Amino acid sequence: MPVEFAPTLPTFADVAEAAGRLAGMAHRTPVVTSRTADSRTGGSLFFKCENLQRAGAFKFRGGYNAIASLDASARAAGVVAFSSGNHAQAIAYAGALLGVSTVIVMPADAPAMKVAATRGYGATVVLYDRYTEDREEIGRRIAAEQGRTMVPPFDHPAVIAGQGTAALELINEVGPLDLLLVCLGGGGLLSGSALAAAELSPGCRVIGVEPEAGDDGRRSFESGRIVTIPVPQSIADGALTTALGQMTFAIIRERVSGIVSVSDAMLVDTMRFFIERLKLVVEPTGCLAAAAALHGIVPVRGKRVGVILSGGNVDPASLARFLAS
Repeated sequence: MPVEFAPTLPTFADVAEAAGRLAGMAHRTPVVTSRTADSRTGGSLFFKCENLQRAGAFKFRGGYNAIASLDASARAAGVVAFSSGNHAQAIAYAGALLGVSTVIVMPADAPAMKVAATRGYGATVVLYDRYTEDREEIGRRIAAEQGRTMVPPFDHPAVIAGQGTAALELINEVGPLDLLLVCLGGGGLLSGSALAAAELSPGCRVIGVEPEAGDDGRRSFESGRIVTIPVPQSIADGALTTALGQMTFAIIRERVSGIVSVSDAMLVDTMRFFIERLKLVVEPTGCLAAAAALHGIVPVRGKRVGVILSGGNVDPASLARFLAS
């Protein structure tokens, strides 16, 4: 039978424990600054470069922490996950490092580079139609049939705790912040970051940033209940979720100050900024938080602002097309 995770909300203690588990495994990614960005916004911005993380995104943190937390019998049976790309690569890579078999359910229209990388790490990829099929249902069926543990992309205590280590590292390196801007899809990174910020920088306001087309997080935050939307269409392919998770929403309601959204055009402009000014390749989803600061969606003048660049997995052809637009 598949192993189910305990439905207990993680705490900062879990984030700290995850940091110990990830030590020497996850990259301690650099924090970079930009006088141009500071001049443009009036704030002091600190960019946490998770685009330089193993497997190209912050997702490695949560994926590795979740698999490393399993007991020996669960590791032997293997895991199954569903993802549009970055969680897929994270689970596949973590499984390879830990000797754990992985099956990943991915949308047929996921970026080809992400599918190829996931297979390259040794995972078995099962493709599905994101507009007509339920990826979680497919994952649960595989888990039941093969006895695997399902590791969801965000609504899992070990995943949330692992993702929170990015903000933990950022604050430990640069000191207390006035604002922390975090991209938002299903809420794993945002909820984990909020746990870290509440402990390490109590006066810090945490803001989630999602694509305009996928503003279920904002709607949920404002209504006080989880709102489900149709599959959004945006270039931010890592944030095309239809609803927040039960766990992530519970933490977000308690710890997050607000949720905003940015347009695809802002994401393209932000990608161009990172290429031209900082020589960094950041994927559209990874630009969400930065776009909110650079385009004034969140006022940052006079503030110390942490910005998590969540990933860099954009294929060269798409990058060229975005920058040419």
